[in-house]
Amino acid sequence: MIDKIISGGQTGADQAALDVAVKFNIPHGGWVPKGRKTEAGPLPLRYRLTQMPTTDYRDRTRKNIMASQGTVIFYRSRLAGGSRLTLELAAACEKPCCALDLLVNDPFEAAVMLQSFVGEHAISILNVAGPRASHDPGMYQDVKLILETLLYLVFLEQENECPIPFLSCSKPAFPDSLDAAVQMLVQDLSLKAKTDIARLDDTKIMDIYFSWLDYLRFFLGLDAGNKPLAAACKKRADTAYFTIEDAVMETIKALKSYCDQTYHLRVVR
Repeated sequence: MIDKIISGGQTGADQAALDVAVKFNIPHGGWVPKGRKTEAGPLPLRYRLTQMPTTDYRDRTRKNIMASQGTVIFYRSRLAGGSRLTLELAAACEKPCCALDLLVNDPFEAAVMLQSFVGEHAISILNVAGPRASHDPGMYQDVKLILETLLYLVFLEQENECPIPFLSCSKPAFPDSLDAAVQMLVQDLSLKAKTDIARLDDTKIMDIYFSWLDYLRFFLGLDAGNKPLAAACKKRADTAYFTIEDAVMETIKALKSYCDQTYHLRVVR
């Protein structure tokens, strides 16, 4: 399993990787040039990266390669600029590196190849690199989709079974806010299920997410265009590219927070 995702914090591929880590409560980090330098200005503080003593991108790139167990580079057609430098530095440092051409491989194929690379080298700390947004505007969305697909493939490989089932429903509920969505879900769960959610480690939230994704897309009316809930979730997520699946995760996180406060069993001495 991927225990940590790191990157250099640049726009595009780097920030897509960090946003996936934040979404799934996976620890993240890495090194960023002095001043938290990116092409769009200082990297937002929500990303927990460490500043280098210099603004040199080469130094930052080498540091992230050495801090990880392996690096994946996403590109299209040819490696150039920082992506090519990353490949060269990984070879010089004798660290595993996988370069995926997204013009040759579609997102699912790329995710399968990345899963094979991660498994072959037993990588739990993955460094993610690729072009910045100004060089490839579509790279953020593609990297986000590929990494989420990777996590789903790993989830399936582990044969996890979510121990917290929902009751069946015949039609969407269309809650218009996160609070309303949480209350509807709470009513649909047994007391045991709610206490199980409260006791669940934050890093295991993807188990619920992948088990409930299709159900919640339907139940919350997101597939049918529940714009008020989607807007509330987007405001909370604070990501550059927001999807219905992100709205599901924000709802699950809100449910987890509610159960933590209300149903967490405490030992009384």
